[in-house]
Amino acid sequence: MRLFAAVLPPEDVTAALAAEVAALRKLPGAEGLRWTGRPGWHLTLAFYGEVDDDLLPDLSARLERAAHRTAPFGLALRGGGQFGHGRALWAGVEGDLATLRLLADRAESAGRKAGVERGEHRRYKPHLSVARSRNAYDVRPYVEALDAFTGPAWTVTDLALVRSNLPRSGVPGEQPRYETVARSPLGASG
Repeated sequence: MRLFAAVLPPEDVTAALAAEVAALRKLPGAEGLRWTGRPGWHLTLAFYGEVDDDLLPDLSARLERAAHRTAPFGLALRGGGQFGHGRALWAGVEGDLATLRLLADRAESAGRKAGVERGEHRRYKPHLSVARSRNAYDVRPYVEALDAFTGPAWTVTDLALVRSNLPRSGVPGEQPRYETVARSPLGASG
């Protein structure tokens, strides 16, 4: 299974972002980007890649413990940016970023301790991807438009373990499908 740990924003947050993205998609050149689908919007905490089924119980238990050790915290989507010369356009995050980073570190540690093979460690940069491009793309107008965006604040109350099902049809523009495998409440006793 191709898995990652994530924070899943609530419906009112994704609805506000969807309205902003609809406006971005009207900008000149928007058809040159592959826009991500609202059902897949998430804040990745740790990407595990392909995980053997036999590691799943230990990984799930370790993520549950990581969630229990982390108190609920507040976030909001705000602004935006890019990675890789426009290969990824994203909405930014504000709020209790220290706790978000702590949860990301704990999720990464849970994977490592469960025996999940990991690639290189990258410094965690909280973001929610809204569009991608196979090649370098000038996304400055989109980043500038996102500068004024601030979504509703919410309290993060759980950590999700998500399965990513990659497109198989070969149809251009087909999106990955995401399936929540487990959700662990933050700050719960256990």
